[in-house]
Amino acid sequence: MSEGTGEGGAAPAAVLDGRGADAPYARPVDAFEQIGAVADAVLYEGYLLYPYRRSSAKNRVRWQFGVLLPRHWVERDGPVTPGVSGSADSWYQQTECLLQAHGDNAVVRVRVRYLQMQDKQVEAVCEDGRYRPVESLRTADGVTQLSFEEAVPRETELVLPLRELVCGGRTAAVASAAGTETEPLPDGAGRAVRRRREVRAVTTVVAEPLAPQLYRLRVRTENTGEAADARASRNEALRQALIATHTLVGGDGVEFVSLIDPPRALAEQARGCRNAFTFPVLGGAPQQGSTGAVMLSAPIILPDWPRVAPESPGDLHDAAEIDEILTLRTMLLTDEEKAEARATDPRAARIVDRVDTMPREVFERLHGAIRSLTPVAPPAERPAWWQEGGDDGLSPTTDTVLVDGVAVGGGSRVRLRPRRRGADAQDMFLAGRTARVSALFHDVDGSIHLAVTVDDDPAAELHGWYGRFHYFRPDEVEPLGPADAPGPVPPSRPQSPRPPERPADVPEEGRSDGRP
Repeated sequence: MSEGTGEGGAAPAAVLDGRGADAPYARPVDAFEQIGAVADAVLYEGYLLYPYRRSSAKNRVRWQFGVLLPRHWVERDGPVTPGVSGSADSWYQQTECLLQAHGDNAVVRVRVRYLQMQDKQVEAVCEDGRYRPVESLRTADGVTQLSFEEAVPRETELVLPLRELVCGGRTAAVASAAGTETEPLPDGAGRAVRRRREVRAVTTVVAEPLAPQLYRLRVRTENTGEAADARASRNEALRQALIATHTLVGGDGVEFVSLIDPPRALAEQARGCRNAFTFPVLGGAPQQGSTGAVMLSAPIILPDWPRVAPESPGDLHDAAEIDEILTLRTMLLTDEEKAEARATDPRAARIVDRVDTMPREVFERLHGAIRSLTPVAPPAERPAWWQEGGDDGLSPTTDTVLVDGVAVGGGSRVRLRPRRRGADAQDMFLAGRTARVSALFHDVDGSIHLAVTVDDDPAAELHGWYGRFHYFRPDEVEPLGPADAPGPVPPSRPQSPRPPERPADVPEEGRSDGRP
């Protein structure tokens, strides 16, 4: 996934456990650098999508994670609804986590990182010596220059004594100045002008004592700029935004508690942490236990101890990328498409060049990897799955289920109400949205799932066409009316058989929350 850093980025380093046996609570050497490769992957997540060309429709809608825009632009139609979804536009981002201090001189280090948007405008020279903006320009050396929206990585690090954070906290600027740079093109054909607008932002760090040596640490970053026009397009407002915003938290004499799997004694305090538009996880070298020396609070959901796959030869920037698939697809680009990708952005050029020169042995390492040798249950212990003819009598597109007295099935419109406990985190992002049911599926344990497409998803029709759905249980939806039209028919795929009726005197077992 991650290849390098570019200007201002944290350099990736070997994954090491820097804590010595004689100093179990000392700060690891270069603790932030231990998670540098993952942090860089977050910084450039979605920066440029396959096929890496400016003309690609996907690359006309960029900057989808951790975007902090001017407040009055974001709230022009009302306040934002807090949630852990970093794909929702906001004007602030808040991280809360549990910190354990060891000693009286504990120090907290906070590093705020983001991208600042930069317009690259290509200008051709005219006969009178003036310059005029153009979308593309081919120079005498045969290289095509394209106008494009780039980004510059920014980061600010705060080093703060814990005792100061308990006594009112600290607020510091994490802003970036406006700027303009001009690059002459070969043979006087023209120039490339890069312009950046000022980004105004502050970060506030506060520590709240919960018990002896236990604190709730809050890191809140806010965009304090003002958009010239609250009704301007999103693309215009992005020029004053913090993009891909994320936070690294470490320190001296401190450890952090997992919010995903906290120690039982700290579970209640962990539940009291409120994170908005970000998701904090333990970072650094994977280790046993529920505490660690570094927290990575990212706008995308990660597990504790995230790391870049060791087989990955470099960045692809493409949303939970699968290196082998994207490498194969990049190999299949035409020479003209590769040329456009190289002209679009230097990072795209590096991806194409790396794929074109990838040694066979490096490519072969991308084909599958074993992450666990946990024994698989014998066939007799595994639940029965689909069998030929086992779904007789079931019809996913016409079956219905009663929800609040309303028959819900293919074509029904519903409002999504995922459960607060036990729901998939991705489902929580869709809370309150309206959707159309496409099909009803029976799971092997007897539970029912509704396959839906979200109404305001611009790709809803496409998802329905090739069968990519969100899945919700009947108790996670609110009917908006009976089925009024047949939903898209998903591709033929195996369905689990309806289980036999359970005798009345046998108690119902806990039901699976797994999605089909």
